Amino acid sequence: MEVRVEGLENFALKGVDLTVGEGEVVALVGPTGAGKTTLLNAIAGLVPYKGKVKIGQNPIDHLPPERRQVGYLFQGLALFPHMTVWENVAFGLKAKGLKGQALEQRVEEVLELLRISHLRGRYPKDLSGGEAQRVALGRTLAPWPRVLLLDEPFSKLDLRTSKYLRTEFKRLQRSLKITTIFVTHNVTEAFEMGDRVALMAEGKIQQVGIPEELMFKPSNDLVSRYFGGPNVFECRSFTPLDSGLAQVDVGGLLLLVPYTGKKITRISFLPWNVHLSKDPPPGPNVNRLMGAVEKVEHDPPFVRVELTVGPKRILVEMEEETYNHLGLRPKDHAYVVLPLRAIRTLESEL
Repeated sequence: MEVRVEGLENFALKGVDLTVGEGEVVALVGPTGAGKTTLLNAIAGLVPYKGKVKIGQNPIDHLPPERRQVGYLFQGLALFPHMTVWENVAFGLKAKGLKGQALEQRVEEVLELLRISHLRGRYPKDLSGGEAQRVALGRTLAPWPRVLLLDEPFSKLDLRTSKYLRTEFKRLQRSLKITTIFVTHNVTEAFEMGDRVALMAEGKIQQVGIPEELMFKPSNDLVSRYFGGPNVFECRSFTPLDSGLAQVDVGGLLLLVPYTGKKITRISFLPWNVHLSKDPPPGPNVNRLMGAVEKVEHDPPFVRVELTVGPKRILVEMEEETYNHLGLRPKDHAYVVLPLRAIRTLESEL
Protein backbone atom coordinates (compact mmCIF):
# COMPACT_ATOMS: atom_id res chain seq x y z
CA MET A 1 0.00 0.00 0.00
CA GLU A 2 1.18 3.51 -0.76
CA VAL A 3 1.75 5.77 2.26
CA ARG A 4 1.10 9.48 1.87
CA VAL A 5 1.90 12.07 4.52
CA GLU A 6 0.57 15.58 3.92
CA GLY A 7 1.37 18.69 5.96
CA LEU A 8 2.16 16.87 9.20
CA GLU A 9 2.75 19.27 12.09
CA ASN A 10 3.28 18.97 15.84
CA PHE A 11 5.92 19.89 18.43
CA ALA A 12 8.71 18.50 16.19
CA LEU A 13 7.24 18.37 12.68
CA LYS A 14 7.00 21.56 10.61
CA GLY A 15 4.83 20.57 7.67
CA VAL A 16 6.11 17.17 6.52
CA ASP A 17 5.13 15.89 3.07
CA LEU A 18 6.26 12.41 2.02
CA THR A 19 4.97 9.73 -0.34
CA VAL A 20 6.23 6.15 -0.20
CA GLY A 21 5.14 3.99 -3.11
CA GLU A 22 3.58 0.57 -2.75
CA GLY A 23 6.31 -1.94 -1.90
CA GLU A 24 8.96 0.79 -1.76
CA VAL A 25 11.62 1.25 0.93
CA VAL A 26 12.39 4.87 1.79
CA ALA A 27 15.38 5.31 4.08
CA LEU A 28 15.03 8.37 6.31
CA VAL A 29 18.23 10.08 7.48
CA GLY A 30 19.00 13.32 9.25
CA PRO A 31 20.73 14.87 12.24
CA THR A 32 19.69 14.19 15.82
CA GLY A 33 16.52 16.10 16.65
CA ALA A 34 15.40 16.34 13.03
CA GLY A 35 12.04 14.70 13.78
CA LYS A 36 12.64 11.26 12.23
CA THR A 37 11.30 9.17 15.10
CA THR A 38 8.46 11.66 15.70
CA LEU A 39 7.40 11.18 12.07
CA LEU A 40 7.24 7.40 12.55
CA ASN A 41 5.31 7.90 15.80
CA ALA A 42 2.81 10.14 14.01
CA ILE A 43 2.26 7.63 11.20
CA ALA A 44 1.75 4.92 13.83
CA GLY A 45 -0.72 7.13 15.72
CA LEU A 46 1.38 7.33 18.89
CA VAL A 47 1.65 11.15 19.07
CA PRO A 48 -0.86 13.91 18.25
CA TYR A 49 -0.45 15.82 14.99
CA LYS A 50 -2.17 18.05 12.47
CA GLY A 51 -2.25 17.05 8.82
CA LYS A 52 -3.10 13.85 6.97
CA VAL A 53 -1.76 10.31 6.86
CA LYS A 54 -3.16 8.02 4.17
CA ILE A 55 -2.55 4.35 3.48
CA GLY A 56 -3.68 3.67 -0.05
CA GLN A 57 -6.56 6.08 -0.62
CA ASN A 58 -7.81 5.87 2.96
CA PRO A 59 -7.10 8.50 5.65
CA ILE A 60 -6.15 6.84 8.94
CA ASP A 61 -5.95 9.93 11.17
CA HIS A 62 -9.13 8.97 13.04
CA LEU A 63 -7.88 5.44 13.79
CA PRO A 64 -6.14 4.41 17.03
CA PRO A 65 -2.69 2.76 16.69
CA GLU A 66 -4.00 -0.80 16.96
CA ARG A 67 -6.32 -0.31 13.96
CA ARG A 68 -3.87 1.40 11.59
CA GLN A 69 -2.31 -1.88 10.42
CA VAL A 70 1.15 -0.38 10.83
CA GLY A 71 4.01 -2.58 12.02
CA TYR A 72 6.51 -0.61 14.11
CA LEU A 73 9.90 -1.96 15.16
CA PHE A 74 11.19 0.42 17.82
CA GLN A 75 14.87 1.12 18.40
CA GLY A 76 14.68 -0.61 21.79
CA LEU A 77 13.67 -4.19 20.95
CA ALA A 78 11.54 -4.70 24.09
CA LEU A 79 10.97 -8.43 23.69
CA PHE A 80 8.91 -9.81 26.56
CA PRO A 81 11.51 -11.53 28.77
CA HIS A 82 9.01 -13.97 30.33
CA MET A 83 7.84 -15.24 26.93
CA THR A 84 9.52 -17.67 24.55
CA VAL A 85 10.33 -16.72 20.97
CA TRP A 86 7.13 -18.46 19.84
CA GLU A 87 5.05 -16.57 22.39
CA ASN A 88 6.65 -13.23 21.51
CA VAL A 89 5.83 -13.70 17.82
CA ALA A 90 2.29 -14.81 18.70
CA PHE A 91 1.61 -11.86 21.01
CA GLY A 92 0.19 -9.41 18.45
CA LEU A 93 -1.88 -12.12 16.80
CA LYS A 94 -3.48 -13.10 20.11
CA ALA A 95 -4.25 -9.45 20.77
CA LYS A 96 -6.17 -9.44 17.48
CA GLY A 97 -8.16 -12.49 18.57
CA LEU A 98 -6.44 -15.15 16.45
CA LYS A 99 -6.68 -18.61 18.05
CA GLY A 100 -6.15 -22.29 17.51
CA GLN A 101 -4.82 -23.65 14.23
CA ALA A 102 -4.90 -20.26 12.51
CA LEU A 103 -2.64 -18.82 15.22
CA GLU A 104 -0.27 -21.80 15.11
CA GLN A 105 -0.04 -21.68 11.32
CA ARG A 106 0.70 -17.96 11.16
CA VAL A 107 3.39 -18.09 13.87
CA GLU A 108 5.08 -21.01 12.13
CA GLU A 109 4.96 -19.13 8.81
CA VAL A 110 6.71 -16.15 10.38
CA LEU A 111 9.32 -18.26 12.17
CA GLU A 112 10.09 -19.97 8.87
CA LEU A 113 10.20 -16.67 6.98
CA LEU A 114 12.67 -15.17 9.47
CA ARG A 115 14.65 -18.44 9.65
CA ILE A 116 14.22 -18.66 13.42
CA SER A 117 12.15 -21.84 13.73
CA HIS A 118 14.97 -23.45 15.71
CA LEU A 119 14.69 -20.69 18.34
CA ARG A 120 10.96 -21.13 19.08
CA GLY A 121 11.44 -22.43 22.63
CA ARG A 122 14.15 -20.02 23.76
CA TYR A 123 13.76 -16.97 25.96
CA PRO A 124 15.17 -13.52 25.04
CA LYS A 125 18.01 -13.84 27.56
CA ASP A 126 19.32 -16.82 25.57
CA LEU A 127 19.39 -15.00 22.21
CA SER A 128 22.24 -13.17 20.49
CA GLY A 129 21.69 -9.59 19.36
CA GLY A 130 21.02 -10.67 15.79
CA GLU A 131 18.62 -13.42 16.86
CA ALA A 132 16.70 -11.03 19.11
CA GLN A 133 16.41 -8.55 16.25
CA ARG A 134 14.93 -11.20 13.96
CA VAL A 135 12.44 -12.22 16.65
CA ALA A 136 11.41 -8.58 17.13
CA LEU A 137 10.94 -8.20 13.38
CA GLY A 138 8.92 -11.40 13.30
CA ARG A 139 6.64 -10.14 16.07
CA THR A 140 6.16 -6.90 14.09
CA LEU A 141 5.35 -8.71 10.83
CA ALA A 142 3.12 -11.43 12.26
CA PRO A 143 -0.17 -9.41 12.30
CA TRP A 144 0.03 -8.73 8.52
CA PRO A 145 0.78 -4.97 8.66
CA ARG A 146 0.21 -2.96 5.49
CA VAL A 147 3.13 -0.65 6.31
CA LEU A 148 6.40 -1.32 8.15
CA LEU A 149 8.20 1.34 10.21
CA LEU A 150 11.77 0.62 11.35
CA ASP A 151 13.61 2.94 13.75
CA GLU A 152 17.37 2.34 13.52
CA PRO A 153 16.91 -1.45 13.70
CA PHE A 154 20.60 -2.33 13.31
CA SER A 155 22.28 0.48 15.23
CA LYS A 156 23.12 -1.55 18.35
CA LEU A 157 24.49 -4.58 16.52
CA ASP A 158 28.10 -5.32 15.69
CA LEU A 159 29.20 -4.64 12.12
CA ARG A 160 29.14 -8.26 10.96
CA THR A 161 25.70 -8.99 12.40
CA SER A 162 24.33 -5.71 11.06
CA LYS A 163 25.56 -6.49 7.54
CA TYR A 164 24.04 -9.97 7.64
CA LEU A 165 20.67 -8.71 8.86
CA ARG A 166 20.57 -5.95 6.25
CA THR A 167 20.97 -8.64 3.59
CA GLU A 168 18.27 -10.74 5.25
CA PHE A 169 15.90 -7.79 5.48
CA LYS A 170 16.30 -6.97 1.78
CA ARG A 171 15.47 -10.59 0.94
CA LEU A 172 12.44 -10.45 3.20
CA GLN A 173 11.19 -7.10 1.94
CA ARG A 174 11.45 -8.19 -1.69
CA SER A 175 9.48 -11.31 -0.83
CA LEU A 176 6.71 -9.52 1.10
CA LYS A 177 6.68 -6.33 -1.01
CA ILE A 178 5.74 -4.39 2.11
CA THR A 179 5.89 -0.59 2.04
CA THR A 180 8.64 0.46 4.45
CA ILE A 181 10.05 3.59 6.07
CA PHE A 182 13.48 2.87 7.50
CA VAL A 183 15.17 5.36 9.85
CA THR A 184 18.96 5.24 10.14
CA HIS A 185 21.73 7.63 11.14
CA ASN A 186 24.10 5.86 8.73
CA VAL A 187 24.02 7.34 5.21
CA THR A 188 25.91 4.38 3.74
CA GLU A 189 23.27 2.05 5.21
CA ALA A 190 20.52 4.30 3.84
CA PHE A 191 21.98 4.17 0.33
CA GLU A 192 22.23 0.39 0.58
CA MET A 193 18.75 -0.27 1.97
CA GLY A 194 16.52 2.38 0.43
CA ASP A 195 14.96 2.47 -3.02
CA ARG A 196 15.03 6.20 -2.30
CA VAL A 197 16.53 8.23 0.53
CA ALA A 198 14.89 11.17 2.31
CA LEU A 199 16.82 13.77 4.27
CA MET A 200 14.93 15.20 7.21
CA ALA A 201 16.18 18.31 9.01
CA GLU A 202 14.59 21.13 10.97
CA GLY A 203 11.31 19.21 11.15
CA LYS A 204 10.90 18.95 7.36
CA ILE A 205 11.75 16.64 4.49
CA GLN A 206 14.47 18.56 2.68
CA GLN A 207 14.78 16.25 -0.35
CA VAL A 208 13.86 12.73 -1.46
CA GLY A 209 15.65 10.89 -4.24
CA ILE A 210 18.09 8.23 -5.30
CA PRO A 211 21.68 8.66 -4.06
CA GLU A 212 22.90 10.28 -7.28
CA GLU A 213 20.19 12.96 -7.08
CA LEU A 214 21.05 13.79 -3.48
CA MET A 215 24.78 13.95 -4.12
CA PHE A 216 24.88 15.64 -7.52
CA LYS A 217 21.63 17.64 -7.55
CA PRO A 218 20.99 18.76 -3.96
CA SER A 219 17.94 20.97 -3.52
CA ASN A 220 19.65 23.27 -1.01
CA ASP A 221 22.88 23.87 0.89
CA LEU A 222 21.73 21.73 3.81
CA VAL A 223 21.33 18.69 1.54
CA SER A 224 24.65 19.41 -0.14
CA ARG A 225 26.51 19.57 3.17
CA TYR A 226 24.85 16.46 4.56
CA PHE A 227 25.72 14.29 1.58
CA GLY A 228 29.31 15.43 1.32
CA GLY A 229 29.08 18.49 -0.92
CA PRO A 230 32.84 19.19 -0.71
CA ASN A 231 33.49 15.73 -2.15
CA VAL A 232 31.85 16.39 -5.53
CA PHE A 233 34.42 16.84 -8.30
CA GLU A 234 34.29 17.67 -12.00
CA CYS A 235 36.05 15.20 -14.30
CA ARG A 236 38.40 16.74 -16.85
CA SER A 237 38.64 13.48 -18.76
CA PHE A 238 38.10 9.75 -18.40
CA THR A 239 39.65 6.64 -19.94
CA PRO A 240 37.61 3.41 -20.16
CA LEU A 241 39.46 0.34 -18.89
CA ASP A 242 38.59 -3.34 -18.65
CA SER A 243 36.22 -4.99 -16.16
CA GLY A 244 33.71 -2.16 -15.85
CA LEU A 245 36.22 0.44 -14.70
CA ALA A 246 37.46 3.79 -15.92
CA GLN A 247 40.25 6.13 -14.91
CA VAL A 248 39.14 9.71 -14.33
CA ASP A 249 41.21 12.88 -14.11
CA VAL A 250 39.86 15.03 -11.28
CA GLY A 251 41.89 18.22 -11.22
CA GLY A 252 45.11 16.31 -11.71
CA LEU A 253 44.17 13.41 -9.42
CA LEU A 254 43.82 10.08 -11.23
CA LEU A 255 41.21 7.74 -9.75
CA LEU A 256 39.61 4.43 -10.69
CA VAL A 257 35.80 4.50 -10.73
CA PRO A 258 32.94 2.20 -11.81
CA TYR A 259 32.09 2.55 -15.50
CA THR A 260 28.89 1.64 -17.36
CA GLY A 261 29.79 2.88 -20.84
CA LYS A 262 28.58 6.48 -20.59
CA LYS A 263 30.49 9.74 -20.33
CA ILE A 264 31.56 10.47 -16.74
CA THR A 265 31.13 14.14 -15.92
CA ARG A 266 31.41 14.21 -12.12
CA ILE A 267 32.27 11.92 -9.23
CA SER A 268 31.33 12.04 -5.56
CA PHE A 269 31.85 10.05 -2.38
CA LEU A 270 30.48 10.31 1.14
CA PRO A 271 32.79 11.63 3.89
CA TRP A 272 32.03 8.47 5.92
CA ASN A 273 33.44 6.24 3.19
CA VAL A 274 36.94 7.75 3.06
CA HIS A 275 39.63 5.89 5.02
CA LEU A 276 42.61 7.61 6.64
CA SER A 277 45.85 6.10 7.86
CA LYS A 278 49.16 7.45 9.11
CA ASP A 279 50.96 4.35 7.87
CA PRO A 280 50.82 2.84 4.37
CA PRO A 281 47.54 0.88 4.35
CA PRO A 282 47.46 -2.78 3.28
CA GLY A 283 45.93 -3.91 0.02
CA PRO A 284 46.35 -2.85 -3.61
CA ASN A 285 47.61 0.61 -4.46
CA VAL A 286 44.24 1.74 -5.87
CA ASN A 287 42.82 5.20 -5.16
CA ARG A 288 45.47 5.67 -2.48
CA LEU A 289 46.47 9.32 -2.12
CA MET A 290 48.53 11.43 0.27
CA GLY A 291 46.89 14.38 1.99
CA ALA A 292 47.63 17.04 4.58
CA VAL A 293 45.24 17.72 7.46
CA GLU A 294 43.98 21.30 7.25
CA LYS A 295 41.15 21.45 9.77
CA VAL A 296 39.57 19.24 12.45
CA GLU A 297 36.05 19.81 13.81
CA HIS A 298 34.72 17.86 16.80
CA ASP A 299 30.98 17.17 16.83
CA PRO A 300 30.62 14.29 19.33
CA PRO A 301 30.36 11.44 18.71
CA PHE A 302 31.85 12.32 15.28
CA VAL A 303 34.87 14.21 13.99
CA ARG A 304 35.19 15.99 10.62
CA VAL A 305 38.64 16.15 9.07
CA GLU A 306 39.38 18.38 6.08
CA LEU A 307 42.45 17.50 4.04
CA THR A 308 44.28 18.97 1.08
CA VAL A 309 44.97 16.27 -1.51
CA GLY A 310 46.87 17.74 -4.43
CA PRO A 311 44.76 20.67 -5.68
CA LYS A 312 41.59 19.36 -4.03
CA ARG A 313 40.03 19.48 -0.59
CA ILE A 314 38.47 16.28 0.75
CA LEU A 315 36.14 16.02 3.73
CA VAL A 316 36.30 12.92 5.92
CA GLU A 317 34.00 12.00 8.81
CA MET A 318 34.60 9.30 11.41
CA GLU A 319 33.71 8.32 14.93
CA GLU A 320 35.63 10.15 17.64
CA GLU A 321 37.13 6.88 18.89
CA THR A 322 38.57 6.16 15.44
CA TYR A 323 40.01 9.67 15.17
CA ASN A 324 41.65 9.43 18.60
CA HIS A 325 43.20 6.11 17.64
CA LEU A 326 44.67 7.66 14.47
CA GLY A 327 46.19 10.52 16.45
CA LEU A 328 45.94 13.01 13.57
CA ARG A 329 46.44 16.73 14.10
CA PRO A 330 46.38 19.76 11.77
CA LYS A 331 49.39 19.83 9.41
CA ASP A 332 49.91 16.06 9.77
CA HIS A 333 50.15 14.00 6.59
CA ALA A 334 47.96 10.95 6.09
CA TYR A 335 47.15 8.34 3.48
CA VAL A 336 43.69 8.85 1.97
CA VAL A 337 41.99 5.76 0.54
CA LEU A 338 38.83 6.00 -1.59
CA PRO A 339 37.19 2.55 -1.88
CA LEU A 340 36.13 1.90 -5.45
CA ARG A 341 32.65 0.73 -4.43
CA ALA A 342 32.06 3.99 -2.52
CA ILE A 343 32.54 6.33 -5.50
CA ARG A 344 29.39 7.49 -7.31
CA THR A 345 29.53 8.82 -10.86
CA LEU A 346 27.32 11.26 -12.74
CA GLU A 347 27.06 10.15 -16.34
CA SER A 348 25.70 11.49 -19.61
CA GLU A 349 25.40 10.05 -23.09
CA LEU A 350 28.64 9.88 -25.08
